[in-house]
Amino acid sequence: MSLQRRQICLAIAGAGLLVLAGCSTAARQLEAAPGQSYWSGRMSVQVQQSTPQNTSGSFELSGNRDAGELVLLNPLGNIVARVQWSPGQASAQQGTQTRQASSLDELTQDLLGTSLPIAALFDWLQGKPTVAAGWQADLDARSEGRILARRTDPLPEASLRIVLDAP
Repeated sequence: MSLQRRQICLAIAGAGLLVLAGCSTAARQLEAAPGQSYWSGRMSVQVQQSTPQNTSGSFELSGNRDAGELVLLNPLGNIVARVQWSPGQASAQQGTQTRQASSLDELTQDLLGTSLPIAALFDWLQGKPTVAAGWQADLDARSEGRILARRTDPLPEASLRIVLDAP
């Protein structure tokens, strides 16, 4: 077989593999317990500090405001962090490192530089316009799977953007 013909065959085989890879979906990392909610999609948190901080990626979320699990994934579907919480404790595992806190609020403050309105977030995901101190949630596009929330008080300002996967 000539070199040119071999290169063409390899290119065709590579293109076929890319097509197959594009058709596959990443395996779910979480299985919601019976009666628990489950959401997945993309999320971005921006905190406007002296050095702005931006965290974004895919996510899977299961549970409720009191107990649950959040898995953050990179674009290749690899786990970047796994966060778990229950009354009186929260932890985040990133590779071989684990961070502990007494609450999910305290843990998100440590990880992101701001706390997130977890109780309201679960309501927002369900389309309920719950008020959270300092936050304004825009749920106008929730039926299309989009949520935007901004916090102006207390400083630093922060924003949370969520795009949910189709059910």
